[in-house]
Amino acid sequence: MSMAAAAGLLVGKAGSASAANSVSEMAPAPTASKIIGLQTYSLGKEFSGDIAAVLKKVKAIGYTDLELAGYNNGKIGQTDLMEFKKMAEAAGLKIVSSHVSYVNPAAKNFFDNVYTKDMIPGALEFWKKTADDHAKLGCTMLVQPMMPTIKSHEDAAVVCDVFNQVGDVVKAAGIPMGFGYHNHNMEFQRVVKPEDAEKAKSGNPFMKVGDQIYDLLLAGTDPSKLFFEMDVYWTVMGQNDPVEYMKKNPTRIKALHIKDRSVLGQSGMMNFEQIFKQMYANGIKHYFVELENMPDGRTQFVGCEESAKYLLKAPFVK
Repeated sequence: MSMAAAAGLLVGKAGSASAANSVSEMAPAPTASKIIGLQTYSLGKEFSGDIAAVLKKVKAIGYTDLELAGYNNGKIGQTDLMEFKKMAEAAGLKIVSSHVSYVNPAAKNFFDNVYTKDMIPGALEFWKKTADDHAKLGCTMLVQPMMPTIKSHEDAAVVCDVFNQVGDVVKAAGIPMGFGYHNHNMEFQRVVKPEDAEKAKSGNPFMKVGDQIYDLLLAGTDPSKLFFEMDVYWTVMGQNDPVEYMKKNPTRIKALHIKDRSVLGQSGMMNFEQIFKQMYANGIKHYFVELENMPDGRTQFVGCEESAKYLLKAPFVK
């Protein structure tokens, strides 16, 4: 199950014209001179119907690379993986990455996803099939986009163990960059050891008690088996600085999600110039635009187009 699938996002079969109408009136942008990735989750329900037509429009508005969402047992939504690959290549788009999450079969729901040692064999079997499928796509990386439930240091240790083993499986499948992890804001919550429990109850907002989960994942996983795809917006929402994290972890953070409250650059919350400056300093080659919503009623596709225009015009984006 991927995050997108859990959210009800399904990619339709090629051939239907239902989605083409939502983008048919958009004039193609000039050919992009920059490499710009798009997480397909950003297109929401508009990523359905005539997939080939949608992909051509994605290329026309300036995107060059794709990170997929919606993988399910050999398909992206309802579309066979190899069929999807052909459509992407015909549109001039490169499939670089894919988001897929493993959910413990015993979990009550997607957001109560506790990892245990006894689920590891099933998880590895799932990831072997998933990694083999994505190797056929030519993916450079395979990324888990959602945090399993972590309420203690012990929970974090089990998750790290699972991630390390998954990393071995993904590497063995021939995916060059291997297995990665994408954060939201929850990873910047803190877990407290029993001996610090009373201190944590002080209610003092300036007293930082416990360890941030993100730091536990960094410390508890093998750098050769797991890299991090940092979502810069969710890092800021977790009251942390993505630039600082990139400086401190130059070899662990190998990809970024470039994201804002909505369309890139319109909220004033994100210092994208400094983020890109540090990204280039670290030698990070892959980043993907992600758009969660368009609160003003305009389509997701329009938001993706405006985000691409922002990056194409930005002097700090190479």
